[in-house]
Amino acid sequence: MAHDRYISPFSTRYASDEMQYIFSDDNKFRTWRRLWIALAKAEQKQGLAITDEQIAELEAHKDDINYEEAAAREKLVRHDVMSHVYAYGLQCPKAKGIIHLGATSCYVGDNTDIILMRQGLALVRKKLIGVLANLADFAEKYKDMPCLAYTHCQPAQLTTVGKRATLWMNELYMDLCEIDHQSASLALRGVKGTTGTQASFMELFGGDSAKVKAVEADVCAQMGFDKVVPVCGQTYSRKVDYNVLSAIAGLAQSAMKMATDIRLLANFKEMEEPFEKNQIGSSAMPYKRNPMRCERICALARYLMVDVLNPAITAGTQWFERTLDDSANKRIAMAEGFLAADAILNILLNVSDGLVVYPKVIRSRVMAELPFMASENIMMKAVKKGGDRQELHERLREHAVAAAAVVKQEGKPNDMIARVEADPAFGLSREEIESELSPEDFTGRAPEQVEDYLNEVIRPLLAANPEDLGQKAELSV
Repeated sequence: MAHDRYISPFSTRYASDEMQYIFSDDNKFRTWRRLWIALAKAEQKQGLAITDEQIAELEAHKDDINYEEAAAREKLVRHDVMSHVYAYGLQCPKAKGIIHLGATSCYVGDNTDIILMRQGLALVRKKLIGVLANLADFAEKYKDMPCLAYTHCQPAQLTTVGKRATLWMNELYMDLCEIDHQSASLALRGVKGTTGTQASFMELFGGDSAKVKAVEADVCAQMGFDKVVPVCGQTYSRKVDYNVLSAIAGLAQSAMKMATDIRLLANFKEMEEPFEKNQIGSSAMPYKRNPMRCERICALARYLMVDVLNPAITAGTQWFERTLDDSANKRIAMAEGFLAADAILNILLNVSDGLVVYPKVIRSRVMAELPFMASENIMMKAVKKGGDRQELHERLREHAVAAAAVVKQEGKPNDMIARVEADPAFGLSREEIESELSPEDFTGRAPEQVEDYLNEVIRPLLAANPEDLGQKAELSV
C-alpha cells in the first residue's frame, strides 16, 4: 500500500471487495466492451456490413483490456471513451472500424452506469436480507422479555426487547421494498445517439425506424434488461441517480436510528454491540467499552444521507439535452454512495449477529419504574375493596411525587410500594400490591406482535431468499 498519497478509507477500512469491484475500472471497461459487442451484433442482425469474424475478434478481447495503451491515448486526446475505442481497436485490427458505430460516448458511459447501479443494488439487497435474518432470530429469542419503553427518552410503559427489534426491522424492510422498486425501475439509456434523437442510427439504416428500434431492443435484451428509457437527451435523466441514491440513503436513516438506540441502551447497560476479547475501548481508560461499531454506522450514515444532495443538485442543473458538469460529481457521488451503504451493511451484519443482552439489568430497571406504571392497577384493586377512586387517585399522585423525589434527590430506591402499603386509605397488603407488579402483565400484545410480524412479513421474505441467509462480516478495524 502506498503511504505517500491519499487513499479512500472506503478502500482500506470500510467497503467490501465485492462492492469495490462493482465500481472498479475493470468492471466498467469490461462492461463497455460488452456493450460494443452487443451493438455490433445488433447492427449486423439488421443488415450492416459487420462480419462474424469482426465480432469474434471483439469477443476474443473483451476481458484483456490494454490499459496502458488506453491511458497513453487519453493523455493525448483527453477523451476516455475514444481512448478505449482506440485501445480496443489495437487489439482488434479487423474490427476497429465498426467499434462504437453510430454511438455517442453516453452509449457506453450511461448504459454502464445503469448496469453497475443494478449490480450495486443487488449486493445491497443481499446484505440487507442478511441483517433482517439476524434480527429475526434476535426478535424471536427476546419477544417475551419485558423492558422499559420510552417516549421523549423518558420511561413510558413497557415493551419487550424483541418488539423493539421489530421496529428496527420494519424500517429496514421498508428500505428493502424501495430498493426493489428502484432496481425494477432501472431502464437502459439504450441506443439514442448524440442528443437522444437517434439521428446517427437513422443515417446508418437509411431512415428505417423499425431497424433502429430493433437494434435498441436487441442491445437491451443482450444486456439483460427488459426496457430502455422512453425518451432522453444525450444522457438518461439524472433523476434516476437521485432516486437510486435516495433508496440507499433511506437505509442509512434506518441504520442510524437502530445504531443510536443501541448506543443509548449500552449507556443504560441493557444491551451492547459485540466486543472482542482483545478490543481496546479507550487509550486512557482501560475499563471503557465504547460502542464503536454503532458509532461508525452513525458516522457513515450521516455521510450517505448528505451525499444524496449531489445527484439532486446535478439533476436540477442539467441544461437542455445535457451539460458535462454532471460527470466529475457523478463519478464520486454515486460510487461512494454505494460504498458507504455497503460499509454500513457490513457493520450491521456484524452487530446484529452478536448483540449482547443483560437480562438482570433490564429487569432491575423495569422494577425501578414499574410501581409508577402499575399505579392504576393498584388503585383499581383498592377501589374494589371499597376505596374512593378520586381520593385514591390524588393520594397515588402524592405518593408518586414523593417517591420520585427520593429517587432523584436522595439517590435511594423507589419506595412507592412501601408508601401505599402504609397508607390505610388503600387497605392493601404488600402481597396484594406486589401481585400487580409482574412486568409480563404490562407488555400488551408485544410478544404476539413479534410473532405476527415475523410470520407475515419477514419469514416469507427469508424463505424466498435462502441464499442470502447466514452471512458473516469481518470488519477491518
